[in-house]
Amino acid sequence: NCGKNGDINSSRCIHVKVNVCCSCLINLCFFFQITHYKQYPPNVSKIYSYFECRRKKGSQFSEVVFFGLQYLLKKYLTGPVITEEKIQEAKLFYQMHFKQAVFDEEGWRKVLEKHDGRLPIRIKAVPEGRIIPRGNVLFTVENTDPSFYWLTNYIETMLVQMWYPITVATVSREFKKILARHLKATSGSLEGLDLKLHDFGYRGVSSQEVRGTSSAHLVNFCSTDTVAGLLMAQRYYSCPMAGFSIPAAEHSTIISWGRTREKEAFERVLDQFSSGPVSVVSDSYDIFNACKHIWGDKLKERVMERSQDSCLVIRPDSGDPAETLIEVIKILEECFGCSLNAMGFKVLPSYLRIIQGDGIDLTSVDQILQKLSDEGWSAENIFFGCGSALLQKLNRDTLSCAFKCSYVETNGKGMDVYKQPVTDPSKGSKRGRLSLRRNSDGFIETVERGAGKPEEDLLVTVFENGSLMHEYSLEEIRKNARLRDDEMDHTPHNQEAELLHNHIINGLH
Repeated sequence: NCGKNGDINSSRCIHVKVNVCCSCLINLCFFFQITHYKQYPPNVSKIYSYFECRRKKGSQFSEVVFFGLQYLLKKYLTGPVITEEKIQEAKLFYQMHFKQAVFDEEGWRKVLEKHDGRLPIRIKAVPEGRIIPRGNVLFTVENTDPSFYWLTNYIETMLVQMWYPITVATVSREFKKILARHLKATSGSLEGLDLKLHDFGYRGVSSQEVRGTSSAHLVNFCSTDTVAGLLMAQRYYSCPMAGFSIPAAEHSTIISWGRTREKEAFERVLDQFSSGPVSVVSDSYDIFNACKHIWGDKLKERVMERSQDSCLVIRPDSGDPAETLIEVIKILEECFGCSLNAMGFKVLPSYLRIIQGDGIDLTSVDQILQKLSDEGWSAENIFFGCGSALLQKLNRDTLSCAFKCSYVETNGKGMDVYKQPVTDPSKGSKRGRLSLRRNSDGFIETVERGAGKPEEDLLVTVFENGSLMHEYSLEEIRKNARLRDDEMDHTPHNQEAELLHNHIINGLH
């Protein structure tokens, strides 16, 4: 019994053990969506909705990388997802929650009996990895059986989780633009670009599933320490090994030797990993002393014995990133020398590099590389690691992700529908059936009100009636997301965003 005298709202409350599956499709929703089947107009037979990243003037991001839908489809929607056991579990659970019979037991049983538990839904989507200007449709959802109109928006909550992999892939690609511009400008080449940004965010995200969907970073780079991301790419995107890492020290493996034995700690790492690259965090006490007197003096010969394929990667992890890096690289130049590349920029010996993993975001990376360039250093000398700015300092509003209904059919008649809040015009939604095309000027645009030509539509049917209709490999996705030549010009990312923003055409009205 619960509550005062065992009563709640004058009703006897009895504890009943209910084994409800959290990943069951029926439960991947808000509670209020359980009641929506009762709210649609009489005789409605079609609900058609779409997902977009709304266009927002002045935003840092003017385009998005579409990624992650295949994972959600494979994990949650494909095959028979409704069983009698799941229906009964949900029926009891929602009866206990609402204290009244609002769960659509009959509707879900019809899914089981008529469609063998498979969802009578069609989803058309942008090919994964494609770069799409904000304000355009990214995927559409509609029921294929008139009896199940309520299913379209029932699965909204689960599908809107697309905001996370899309946002991570988009932010990651913005990093790649910045790195590519500086690397090309200071070395004349893009060699090694795919390894320049390392995912350090595993321990900072909120759940194992979020860690898995951080594989969105692997759309743009091949460098990560997030195991779950690689496993997701392997399982859902047919990539046996999507990313790579190297042996690396952390502060515990260094400070466990004691402050007076830092040199022995470093030497131990060199002994244990004599071949292949290795990274050593070197700021446990004094990064400048470590670089000058340990790496650059006591262990200098050991460092110089290493090769390009077995380089030592020194990791600062505190202080102002740009100032610290400039000082560190100057000390290393003094101790080990440097050479000039074909572009006239300085490069440390091939057996020595730096990785900066603290205080990294889009702005700081640009500033660091610019300061290094101003001091005559090539971007070849440095790698970056990123955690919070890549995987955590973002939310659904970062790209203004939204899922809205745009078309319904009632009594056999179609009607374009939309929202148009008088208090916020930016939240106005699209109307009617949608398609995506590249217009005669070469710009991608959304065509509304069913006016699009099927042969021009860039949206692909990826899911229908419980089956995955089109599958993308990570290799294909990476090709779709590769940088364009114009994105590697040395223009600051915020200026580029504004230029692109001015060219976006947001639908036909």
